[in-house]
Amino acid sequence: MDKSKRIEFIVSNLEKVTTLADIGTDHGYVPLLALRNGICEKAIACDINKDPLAKGKLNAILEGIDDKIDFRLGNGFEPLEVNEVEEVVIAGMGGNLIRDIIEKDLNKAASCNYLVLIPAQNPEVLREYLYKNDFEIIKEDLCFDEGIYYELFMVKKAEGHATELDSIYYEISPILLRQKHPLMKDYVDYKIEEYNKILGFIKDDSESALKRKSEVSEKIEILNRMKNYL
Repeated sequence: MDKSKRIEFIVSNLEKVTTLADIGTDHGYVPLLALRNGICEKAIACDINKDPLAKGKLNAILEGIDDKIDFRLGNGFEPLEVNEVEEVVIAGMGGNLIRDIIEKDLNKAASCNYLVLIPAQNPEVLREYLYKNDFEIIKEDLCFDEGIYYELFMVKKAEGHATELDSIYYEISPILLRQKHPLMKDYVDYKIEEYNKILGFIKDDSESALKRKSEVSEKIEILNRMKNYL
C-alpha cells in the first residue's frame, strides 16, 4: 500500500472515532491506513469515479480489512447520511472545490464532529470560507512532500465563530504563525519567492499594473516581517 509522507501526515492528524469517511478517496489509502492504525473501527470511502474505488477495494482485500470498509460511488457528501460518520477527510482537490462540496451539503458537514481538509491548491480560499462561515478551527498543520506544501485544517461547524481577518492571514495561517510551526519559515520564504515572481511578470506602467505592483510589494514587506518573527 502507498504510504506517502502526505498520507501519513493526514492520518497522524486524525481523531480516534468509530466511523471515518474519506471523500475523494482515490485508491482508499487514507481510510486503509486509518483502519490499520486503529484510528477508526470502520470506514466509508467515497469517490466520483468507479476505477479508483475498484482499486481501493482490491487494496482493502490485499490488506485483509475489506469487511471494515464500505466503498461508495458518488459526489461529495451525497453517498453519506446525516450523522452517519463522526469524522470526514477531504483531500486531493483544490480549496475552491472543497468549499463547494461542504456548502452543497452543509447539513451533513455540520453533523460531523471533525472535518479534516487538506487542499491541494488554493488553501487561502478555503481558510477565508472557514473563518467567515462559522467554523471552529480546531487545529491546523503543515506538511512538505515532493516539493509541495500541504496545509491541513481540522474544523467543525459552530455558530458564532464567524470572523474576518486581514487578507494576508488567509494566505498565512495565524495559528501556525503563532505556534512558530517548524515549517513556517520555509513556507513564508516560498510565498515571498512566489510574489517576487509575480512582480517580475508585471512589466507595463498602466494604473492597474502599478496598483497590483504596490499590493504585491506590500505583501512581500509583511511576509518579511513575519519571517523575522519566526
